[in-house]
Amino acid sequence: MRFDLPQDRIPEYWYNILPDLPEKLPEPIDATGKSFETLKTVLPSNVLNYEFSQERLIRIPDEVLERYLQVGRPTPIIRARRLEEKFNNMIKIYMKMESYTYTGSHKINSAIAHVYYAKMDNAKFVSTETGAGQWGSAVSLAAALFKIKAYVFMVRTSYYAKPYRKYLMMMYGANVNPSPSNLTDFGRQLLTKDPNHPGSLGIAISEAVKYAMDNGGKYVVGSVVNSDIMFKTIAGMEAKVQMEEIGEDPDYIIGVVGGGSNYAALAYPFLGDELRKGEIRRKYIASGSSEVPKMTKGVYKYDFPDTAMILPQLKMYSIGSDFVPPPIYAGGLRYHAVAPTLSLLMNKGIVEARDYTQEETFKWAKLFAETEGYIPAPETAHALPILEEIAEKAKKDKEVKTVLMSFSGHGLLDLGNYADVLGFERIT
Repeated sequence: MRFDLPQDRIPEYWYNILPDLPEKLPEPIDATGKSFETLKTVLPSNVLNYEFSQERLIRIPDEVLERYLQVGRPTPIIRARRLEEKFNNMIKIYMKMESYTYTGSHKINSAIAHVYYAKMDNAKFVSTETGAGQWGSAVSLAAALFKIKAYVFMVRTSYYAKPYRKYLMMMYGANVNPSPSNLTDFGRQLLTKDPNHPGSLGIAISEAVKYAMDNGGKYVVGSVVNSDIMFKTIAGMEAKVQMEEIGEDPDYIIGVVGGGSNYAALAYPFLGDELRKGEIRRKYIASGSSEVPKMTKGVYKYDFPDTAMILPQLKMYSIGSDFVPPPIYAGGLRYHAVAPTLSLLMNKGIVEARDYTQEETFKWAKLFAETEGYIPAPETAHALPILEEIAEKAKKDKEVKTVLMSFSGHGLLDLGNYADVLGFERIT
């Protein structure tokens, strides 16, 4: 079953959770004495202003709304009826299908806003990092729509494992580089020590920031920070209207966390209502990768968002900015830390965390494909095991539960990775 929101009813505001948090968000620390100036130099000015705004609702510029409509917004909600049968119909599963956007994921929701504000600042170009390639693809498309050049630093192991993501970015006119790269001093230093360095999102962030600083561009950040999450809440704002029209009020809101923007973008508009009332009825569960266990084994502390320690320190759950993850295929989950707002909510026990192995989640992805016909991105698949947990509790309580899940992206460009893990015969 599919539930659409007409284009003329697209929400006109982003939601900012900062004024509704249970306590003030810990402020960034300028550990180097230079990082705040770096932010002022490399971030679009409006993006930096929104980062600390206490305004709950921010009006979406008409130029951004126009591009949202162009790339496939509003996205539908799909009810996974056949998957429900696998759980003896003890849960009702609704999925916000962000995979229906032109680049196949939720990332375009903030990429358009970031690039728009960079264009307003007369930036020569935009630069960014990407892991699996979803964010890089989104920035590349957004840059094309606003007629500005994009430079993308792609985690080296993904650059070679996911060539079609690279080709997609190039189709949009982007310059794509494996990170560590030879375009920055930091990248060259790492390659000198290890010519086959697999890279990490922390390293790619450092390179993208440094490249923007040195060459007159603007850096666009793909997750973690408050402004990026806010831009992506267009998904949650749509979902609130859709669920009301369906006549359902979710008991659980679930999704996967790389840096946190995908899950937060869906959950925050719902959670904000409950925080203002002072009573939280729903269960909020976020999942990640056991190979990069920042949510379940990370420490809530101040840490750098990037490996070169260029940016201000943020208080968040982290396994260390120098962490170099194994070359897992769920590249969007490789980041070492969790968004500060989401980390605060986790620390307060408002959002629960789970981690699952790649092998386990890929089996769930295959089951989902067999039952619902849609192939999820490897990252998206990491949220599917939560459904079994919810169904078991619903069975024990003898009460049907309603679940809303962020379906963050499709896996059509990840089939080779699925083949390797699931044991399919590869054609060479």
